[in-house]
Amino acid sequence: MTAKAIERLERGLGDGLGVPVELERPHNPEHGDYATNAALRAAPLKRKPPMEIAEELRVVAAGLPGVHDAAVATPGFVNLQLEPSWYGEALEEILGEGENYGGGSADTAAKIQVEFVSANPTGPLTVASARNAALGDSVARLLAFAGHAVEREFYVNDGGAQIDLFRASVEARRRGEEPPPDGYLGDYVAELAAEEGDPVEPMLERIRGTLERFRVRMDLWVRQTEMEEVLDEALAEIELFAREGACWLESTKWGDDKDRVVVRADGRPTYLAADVPHMRLKFDRGHDHLVYVLGADHHGYVARLKAIAGALGHDPESVEVLIYQLVQLTEAGEARKVSKRRGDVVFLDDLLDEIGVDAARWHLLSRGHEQAMEIDVDLARERTDKNPVYYVQYAHARIAGILRNAEGRKSAPAPAGALAAEERELVKRLAEFPTVVAEATERRGPHALPTYAIRVADDFHRFYHHHRVLESAEEPFRLALCRATALVIARALDLMGVEAPERM
Repeated sequence: MTAKAIERLERGLGDGLGVPVELERPHNPEHGDYATNAALRAAPLKRKPPMEIAEELRVVAAGLPGVHDAAVATPGFVNLQLEPSWYGEALEEILGEGENYGGGSADTAAKIQVEFVSANPTGPLTVASARNAALGDSVARLLAFAGHAVEREFYVNDGGAQIDLFRASVEARRRGEEPPPDGYLGDYVAELAAEEGDPVEPMLERIRGTLERFRVRMDLWVRQTEMEEVLDEALAEIELFAREGACWLESTKWGDDKDRVVVRADGRPTYLAADVPHMRLKFDRGHDHLVYVLGADHHGYVARLKAIAGALGHDPESVEVLIYQLVQLTEAGEARKVSKRRGDVVFLDDLLDEIGVDAARWHLLSRGHEQAMEIDVDLARERTDKNPVYYVQYAHARIAGILRNAEGRKSAPAPAGALAAEERELVKRLAEFPTVVAEATERRGPHALPTYAIRVADDFHRFYHHHRVLESAEEPFRLALCRATALVIARALDLMGVEAPERM
């Protein structure tokens, strides 16, 4: 998906050449506002030298509205210089679409469920779960912005050995004893021991509260114990085979490396078994596509989930699993350990107390989920331009201040004359937003958003330091440029779950 102003140029060039044309911003501004290598790509099809095709394309380009000049460069590039009117049209379209600018990239709207976090309610959410939460929620935001109907789910593992160990740890504290070997030792265990009743429920409420604070709101909470109640019914709907007294799923039929036991010979279901009624529930709720966000230790589980989908009669490719790597915090050059059982944990609430929600979400999304990451807490808590989230938010707040001072004044996207280099670069950067968002959505890569937001802030600050907005001859255009920039920054931040402040 590209900005309409760029799309019109590409379409005009493509119609003239007879093959699709894509425009890119040259690294060197001296090579034009936009350039294309379409002649090089078309040469084998047209059986002509690239430079000859490029010359044909130059002639087409020179006749397009908004093109000031077109030039050919070896070995077959065509470079375009655009008229100020093109920049005005691009800016007008951004402002016209408003908060929807860059959205609606989905060719076909689908009903998609994103299951994420799903941490065992055996302790408060840790920083590891925080990366899961930031990734899952931002992916959900991107999918919704693209036009899909999105549901967020938290799967509550409220049964099994770890829950039994958690309850036993709390009960031991209530008796004034040490928890059992490999039990849970955090201060929160003693806090729960001071209350009556099952500790799972208050811990689950604490998790809910932390997620709300982290700006993550789940639409659905599904409990493992609920799925166990309909396990036999669900297993009856899939084809299993018997071997060595156990019931097996022929998961190799759908690409798994080996078949899997679903019910052991002694009648006990495996962990995989509970995923059958759970996934059945997802599809029964009408979802077309299922996204799971899982930690690196679940990498081998991907094929099993796809096999369950196949066994239930659905396309295994309708199941998508995002595997994220570990996150480590450093402070004063030292690493903090994360362990839910021991007392040396870093809980998400503690991190939010130190650096705030905005910095936490920004830094947790700053790298691709397939990469391990390290967060410098000292940097994340800084309120200076060294901290990238502060730097971008300050750009938005600065624009908000300009617009407050300009209340009642006219803004107009049509430029009055030639544009300065900083104005052109900023408009071109804003015109990239639809492509950035569409690719981030398609690749499930929200880490592209902070990178892009920094570049917008860079371009805006460069423009601001070189040019006066209010009381200038170009005031109407520059006010419109400021409004469009604030709009794009705010949307980029929102897709990360980060606020765009009016004042700082």
